[in-house]
Amino acid sequence: MKKITILNASIVNEGKIQAGDVWIRNGRIEAIGSDLSGKPADIQIDAKGAALLPGMIDDHVHFREPGLTYKGDIHSESRAAVAGGITSYMDMPNTKPPTLSAERVAEKCAIASRASFANYAFYLGTSNGNIEEIKAVNPQTICGIKVFMGASTGNMLMDDPTALEMLFLHAPTLIAAHCEDTPAILKNERRFFLKFGNDIPMSAHSLIRTDAACYQSASLAVSLAKSTGARLHLLHLSSAAEMDLLTDAPLEKKRITAEVCVHHLFFSDADYAAKGARIKCNPAIKTDRDREALHSAILSGKIDVIATDHAPHTLAEKQAPYLRAPSGMPLVQHALPSLFEHYHAGRYSLPLIAEKTAHAPARLYQIPERGFIREGYWADLVLVNLHQALDVTDETALYKCKWTPFSGMRFSSTIKATIVSGHLAYLDGRLDSTPAGKRLAFCRS
Repeated sequence: MKKITILNASIVNEGKIQAGDVWIRNGRIEAIGSDLSGKPADIQIDAKGAALLPGMIDDHVHFREPGLTYKGDIHSESRAAVAGGITSYMDMPNTKPPTLSAERVAEKCAIASRASFANYAFYLGTSNGNIEEIKAVNPQTICGIKVFMGASTGNMLMDDPTALEMLFLHAPTLIAAHCEDTPAILKNERRFFLKFGNDIPMSAHSLIRTDAACYQSASLAVSLAKSTGARLHLLHLSSAAEMDLLTDAPLEKKRITAEVCVHHLFFSDADYAAKGARIKCNPAIKTDRDREALHSAILSGKIDVIATDHAPHTLAEKQAPYLRAPSGMPLVQHALPSLFEHYHAGRYSLPLIAEKTAHAPARLYQIPERGFIREGYWADLVLVNLHQALDVTDETALYKCKWTPFSGMRFSSTIKATIVSGHLAYLDGRLDSTPAGKRLAFCRS
């Protein structure tokens, strides 16, 4: 592997920002210091004026492979991810066929070993009938167990109370939960259908998939976790109401943790008028009050991780009427630039962004030697020019679906370089042609 020296960077790591250099050899950070220009290097990057952060560990993506590769695949979406400063991702199990066994996980890992530009891991999915697979899985081979609680995704809806209790009793690793109450959602959907027929406006999405539906399902998950002692991670929380279920205790003392996604921090229901189905997602983007509650929860420590829930669909699919337009949007290429907008607005500090996108995911998922800028650790790094504007268009989106919900916007920051396991995957708008992602390891018994 090539030796890389990064000079004159503002290093953002573990609550501090300090000027320095980083020397990378054999895929790892060999030295961090004030004058490393004399170190032997095949590649030297002058980072003057730029911020160097640990690469984002995105614990929530849907890269669509296998079975839905006309929307996206591991090769295309991981390329977009490294262009956006994401160095590791964890992919969800709602593919075709769904990832409901260790064998399916192994098949996805084999694809990623050939095709992934970023480091990778995969969730084992749940259904009402695969509890024996869950009991038997090696917790070091998966990032977690994904459960759809009350939100239907094919045959992955887990709505049998006995099966749910067995899951929470026997899961050998953390349970990552999508929490929305389907009966409440269907009732609301029927009410709007009776009023509008097939012409339900996109602005009704948050009135159909409401905060009450989210809270009802999330509170059930929390209750099960508390009664069984299970390790629960609540995914893509979207409402002020759900924040009442969380604590601001230090991460290491929590058995129940929470994630929020970049689009819930950026958009509000006022944006449906302009964006329409481009921001239709589950759970729904809600009010400005909900968005502000999410920001407050990040600052207080109630929210532990910021992720993407990257979920591409074709524009043709998205242009269908409300009831047929699928939920989800492509996000990995523009997630970090959108977060840096909150930095420029004075809401988030750079160390806070590093904490929520890298440090916390590494600790929460027990990923050794990643998520920090430390000597001896894998070199997973993102270099950001905080003062170079980025004009976002569909034409510059690297996703297979060729569109972005941020199209037409100008961000204040640009990703300059992304290093994945010591490999320079992206520099100044150019992607390296070699997939070099590695399978993530998990330090668990």
